[in-house]
Amino acid sequence: MFCVGDTVIYGTQGVCRISAIEENDFGGDSVEYYVLRPVYDVNSTVFVPVKNEKLVGKMRAVLSPEEIIGMIRSMPDEETIWIEDETERKQTYQEIIREGDRRKLVRLIKTLHFHGLEQQKKGRRLHQSDESALKQAEELLYNEFALVLKIRPEEVVPFITRQIDIEPPGQAVNDG
Repeated sequence: MFCVGDTVIYGTQGVCRISAIEENDFGGDSVEYYVLRPVYDVNSTVFVPVKNEKLVGKMRAVLSPEEIIGMIRSMPDEETIWIEDETERKQTYQEIIREGDRRKLVRLIKTLHFHGLEQQKKGRRLHQSDESALKQAEELLYNEFALVLKIRPEEVVPFITRQIDIEPPGQAVNDG
């Protein structure tokens, strides 16, 4: 069970803090809810019924700084997941975003980043659905990285670049 004050990732809402656990009365039934406040969307509130296993299952603890550094350092070894068929690609990428598996999000971001570079060389852009999927995946992953690493979201990509390109594996990280 999660507690008030915990920081979690919730579905496509991303990084949230549990601000309260409250009981609300709906139609005579008293239901206990987690009250989630998205960290990067202060005008939003999400209510998750404590006893709804499916919805509570979308709540995951944030990664530790060490887990994030390990994930960043493994990024060059992650395979891309390009799918030629546009409809299948769109469905698969949206499923990855809904699922929120961080490794799959890394692969998705890497795939679309490299595909975008290939398209630029041809004087083209990413398809709109690919651009949207890239933006959503980056937001989910980079907001969590920013919060845990105590940096601003716009500092995440430079941080990743430094970790991959400059610092030797095993070096202590204290970048924020």
